[in-house]
Formats: sequence, structure tokens, C-alpha cells
Amino acid sequence: MRDVKKFRRSFRYAYEGLKHSLSTQQNMQFHFLVAFIVLIAAIVFELPKAEILFVLLSVTLVIVCELINTAVEKAVDLAMPERHPLAKIAKDVAAAAVLVSAVFAAIVGMVVFYEPIDRLVRQAGTAESMLTPGLIWTLVALVALTVVVVQTRFSERRIPLRPSLLTAVSFAISTWIALLTGKTLIALLGYSLSIQLTFVLYDKRSRQLPALAAGAIIGSIMTLLAYYLIEIL
Repeated sequence: MRDVKKFRRSFRYAYEGLKHSLSTQQNMQFHFLVAFIVLIAAIVFELPKAEILFVLLSVTLVIVCELINTAVEKAVDLAMPERHPLAKIAKDVAAAAVLVSAVFAAIVGMVVFYEPIDRLVRQAGTAESMLTPGLIWTLVALVALTVVVVQTRFSERRIPLRPSLLTAVSFAISTWIALLTGKTLIALLGYSLSIQLTFVLYDKRSRQLPALAAGAIIGSIMTLLAYYLIEIL
């Protein structure tokens, strides 16, 4: 009985550590958001068992490394509150472990999702003849207008919802590039520029991660809905 209580306490402490890291570390929040999107994509694309295992391995590795990085940072701050070269080395090495795991996860993602995305992109483009430059730019402007309305509508509420205007427009344009070209490489290049813009805004701390993610989701989903509605009509 005593061992059972000890096990339950250790499990609770571990869960509290995970909650603390997720609630206080923006990098951990970003990793969880990406993991959620990747797992949803794995379900949508119906990946085989082996590829899903690689995805789960990559997600777990990144989260574990981020947890270790957080633990090292807190321990170093406690032992050495003032600046010290060895403390910096410890933090840098822990952060390097996260970077290596993230690069591995990115490579796995590119290998696993390339073929499903390539099929999806090649299937798009049937409504291209119905689309005009004026209509496309009007739809991009509609995305921007929607984000402005959402910002104004929810800005004074207890739970503000202020999606990023720049990421919404950027991902809307990248989605149009993917849909109109029907070429995976060009689509990936377009989305890579949007992702770089997101990281620039995030590094400057000008916007929080939820706002950037909300803008990207709004821009992409609204563009996809508009495209397929035009295709149906």
C-alpha cells in the first residue's frame, strides 16, 4: 500500500512538472501546438503504422528534451543566480539538445508528410480557370478584414482573441500559391516564407504564440473554404 501511494505521488509530481512547463514556457507551448497539428495531420492523411510511430517518436523526443532543458535552466538559476560562464554553457548545451531533437522531428515530418501533401497539392487546381487575380486579392482582403473584426470584437473581453493580421495574410497567400500552382516544392517554399515571418514576429516578442497561430489558422482555413466553395459552385 505504501508503494502504491509513493507511486501515485511520483506520478502527481511528474504531472505537475509537465503542467508547470506547459504553462510557463512558451517554447513548450509551441511544441505542444505543433504536435497537435502534426497528429491531426497524421490522422487526416491516414498514415501507416510505421510512419505514425516515427511521428510519435519525434514528438516525444522534442517534448522530453524541452522538459530536460527547463529543469536544467531552473537548477542552474537556483545554484548560480548571477552570471557565470559555466552556467551559460550548461544552459546552451541543454538548449542544443532541444535544437537537435527539433531538427530530427522536422526531417521526419518532411519525409513522412511529403507524399501525402504532394498528392493533395497535385489534386488541387481544378477551379483555377474560375479564379481571377481580382477575385483572389479580394479574398485575401476578406481574410484581413475578418481578422480586424475579430480583434475588435474580442479585444475587450476577459479572454481576448487577437489573431495576428500579418500571419493571417501571409498564410492566406501561401495557401493560394499552393492551390494555384499544384506543385509541392513551390507550395513548401511559400509556406516556409510564412513560417519564417511567424518566427520573426515571435522572436521580437511583438505577438504571443496563440495570436500568431490563430492568424495562421484563420488565413489558411478561410482560403481553403473559399477555394472549394468556388470549385463547387
